[in-house]
Amino acid sequence: MPSFDVVSEVNLQEVTNAVDQTRREISTRYDFKDSKSSVELKVAEIHIVADDNMKLKAVQDILRQKLSKRGVSLKMVVFEDPIPGGGDTLKQTVKVKQGLQDEELKRVNKAIKEMKFKVTSQIQGNQLRVTGKKRDDLQEVIGALKGQIQDLELQFTNFRE
Repeated sequence: MPSFDVVSEVNLQEVTNAVDQTRREISTRYDFKDSKSSVELKVAEIHIVADDNMKLKAVQDILRQKLSKRGVSLKMVVFEDPIPGGGDTLKQTVKVKQGLQDEELKRVNKAIKEMKFKVTSQIQGNQLRVTGKKRDDLQEVIGALKGQIQDLELQFTNFRE
């Protein structure tokens, strides 16, 4: 029976490249001269350090721009609230989401069931497997999910006959 998986993943290499480009731009820009501003990537978190709120917003804008140019959806990054750091600096953590959370999986699964297509769906770890008798039914589900669920970055992988 044909099936596919609904996932939400980020290419971490592209995130690494975006962080490197942001770091390079900060080091060359005049408004960051003699600044303690920095950006670094640790596993699936980006740590931003800035001198003040204005520089923090500028670093955020640069990072957003670089991520979107590298093809990383901004829906996949979560900017947490900045906290005061040592020596009059601000620190902020940016989490890079990998996979769908339980409540997101349940929401997507419920949406598929409410559409009343002739398919079955089941949660497998941090992805959702959708199975149907016809390939056309699966393609209709993909189209409906793209139209109905806008706030999540969904990819449809592992399409099998």
